[in-house]
Amino acid sequence: MRTAYSVETVRTAERALMARLPDGALMQRAAAGLAAACADLLGRVYGRRVVLLVGSGDNGGDALYAGARLARRGAGVAAVLLAPDRTHPGGLAALRRAGGVVAAPATAEDLIDRADLVIDGIVGIGGKGGLRPDAAPLAERAALSRAAVVAVDLPSGVEADSGEVRGAAVRADLTVTFGTHKPGLLIDPAREYAGTVRLVDIGLDPELPAEPELEALQHADVAALLPSPAAESDKYRRGVVGIAAGSTRYPGAAVLAVSGALRGGAGAVRYVGPAAQAVIARFPETLVSDRGPHKAGRVQAWVVGPGAGDDAGTVAEVLAEDVPVLVDADGLRLADRGAVRARTAPTLMTPHAGEAAALLGVAREEVEAARLSAARELAARYGATVLLKGSTTLVASPQGGPVRVNPTGTPWLATAGSGDVLSGLAGSLLAAGLTALDAGSAGAYLHGLAGRFAAHGAPVGAHDVADMIPEAWRDVRD
Repeated sequence: MRTAYSVETVRTAERALMARLPDGALMQRAAAGLAAACADLLGRVYGRRVVLLVGSGDNGGDALYAGARLARRGAGVAAVLLAPDRTHPGGLAALRRAGGVVAAPATAEDLIDRADLVIDGIVGIGGKGGLRPDAAPLAERAALSRAAVVAVDLPSGVEADSGEVRGAAVRADLTVTFGTHKPGLLIDPAREYAGTVRLVDIGLDPELPAEPELEALQHADVAALLPSPAAESDKYRRGVVGIAAGSTRYPGAAVLAVSGALRGGAGAVRYVGPAAQAVIARFPETLVSDRGPHKAGRVQAWVVGPGAGDDAGTVAEVLAEDVPVLVDADGLRLADRGAVRARTAPTLMTPHAGEAAALLGVAREEVEAARLSAARELAARYGATVLLKGSTTLVASPQGGPVRVNPTGTPWLATAGSGDVLSGLAGSLLAAGLTALDAGSAGAYLHGLAGRFAAHGAPVGAHDVADMIPEAWRDVRD
């Protein structure tokens, strides 16, 4: 599992570690890791041209010490000082001793144009807002140049704790981060600026608290969550999920939600709604009912809302059931917030950014710019676990604690009906007994893998994604 910690937590841990180390040792560890990552990226260091963009903080010091190491290996290293009177003195002295030079400001853009590598040490992890006017043109020049751009700890101009980008920022090909990931490296829009992320161990782990700000599950974590049938399993022990979805206008939403539930390992699927004929035609094993959710028969969890139109009565009936409920699509619009908050069984809400914006009463752009705070706010308002879909899917619990961020998403999932498949998949995991947080996290992870396997770089439909869920399941287990 990858974890990310807030700036305040990282700084507290660094202070504790520095108190036990010789002066400057922590920065030397960071610089050594940064220089090694840059050397790996360059392939050959001798004769390469390296430009350092150096601000006033410790990130500038890291860049200078790393530049000195590269200079000693034969690289031509020039430092552009954006705050000459506040440049790290030890790092600058080390660079000069190694044969590096300080560039005149007038030559900075020309040096970037001719560079093989640009190291961004402009702003540290505590930076807020975009780049200052003197730094922004250099970041833009680096992005347009042929040079590889390496960010020190975090691309300058993005916000470490929130993943927000409120102005000009460095776009890196590689970000070398120290000790632990920062939330902004895992959440869009900041994640888009980070490129590939390489974590350098500087000995910080013993000083970090057990509970991080963010968690990103990996294969082994998801494999440990997935249910497996035992010798005595039957359809009820494996989990029966109810699907209340679809309408005369949107029968396909019901079919896709049922497909996600069946592919997600449900022991059985009970369907309630006006799309029964379409569902049975595609999946004859589905148990259908025309008596409403309350009389549909035994289920361990419900999925309500995909393609439901204006059927508020069914949504209210499902929310009154004392089993876990996943609410998606039209169900989010029709669900009464008081009814959701009054539930004692777990509730998992799965909005995309537009639906989350409507529930929060803000513009969609606000949600997309501040995904982490939006997910947390929505979970707190509704007293429900929230899976906020998008370029980085987040899963937030109403009790607080670490927010889960899904690392397997792909733009190929941006296709009609893909969310319906996810609803059925996550609903099947709820029915199998997973918590809302785990069902949402594992469901998003498998859904992302299925999307990747189905697409292979080519357009696919939601039904293709559903068909690849078993392959994603096997990949995680293997």
